[in-house]
Amino acid sequence: MVIFKKEREVIGLILSYLDEVEECVLEALKGIEVYIKGDVKKAKALARETRTLETKADLIRYEIRDKLYSGAYLPLLREDIYKLVESIDKVANAGEACSNFFLNQRPIIPESLNTQFLAAVQESLGIIEPLKEAVFCFLEGECPVETVRQFAKDVGAKESEVDKIEWDLTKAIFVSSVDHSQKMHLKLCLDHIVEVSDRAEDAADQLELVTLKAMF
Repeated sequence: MVIFKKEREVIGLILSYLDEVEECVLEALKGIEVYIKGDVKKAKALARETRTLETKADLIRYEIRDKLYSGAYLPLLREDIYKLVESIDKVANAGEACSNFFLNQRPIIPESLNTQFLAAVQESLGIIEPLKEAVFCFLEGECPVETVRQFAKDVGAKESEVDKIEWDLTKAIFVSSVDHSQKMHLKLCLDHIVEVSDRAEDAADQLELVTLKAMF
């Protein structure tokens, strides 16, 4: 695919956008980790930083949208490029929402479930790293199509690992000795955590679509 000036500008913006989204999600990850470990004060500071980073990412996304509207990329591909950006935005939003859930609703996690909750958070929010690698590979044009598609499949495989953690942790929650209302709150907490990897899988699917269309 021939890359023109406007396309190069869009690629540069998307690469910057990915950096901000990754930082946002990983900041949310750190905040939730320290919350689970009991440091609420530090978690609040990290949640504020997460919101700031998500806002910065949004500003770059608006620039990308404007560049695309001005005529970057062929019409056939333009919409799919922006859908890819929007799908990545949903990953950032899910990370921020997860961070906000912990700090606003303050779930009480039994010590017996701490390790499993930490694993769920680390795997689900950590998925941003292979997703970013996959999108970078596509945009920089240095990877064969099959390599990009394999990176996208790796994101799907990681999401399947999160599904397994979710299954085991859901069972552990409901066989625990805490009361039913706390069980429901913990399950809602888990739902927010795994939403990040669910949205990342959607973004990887969109990346595969864009990759295939860019071949023609």
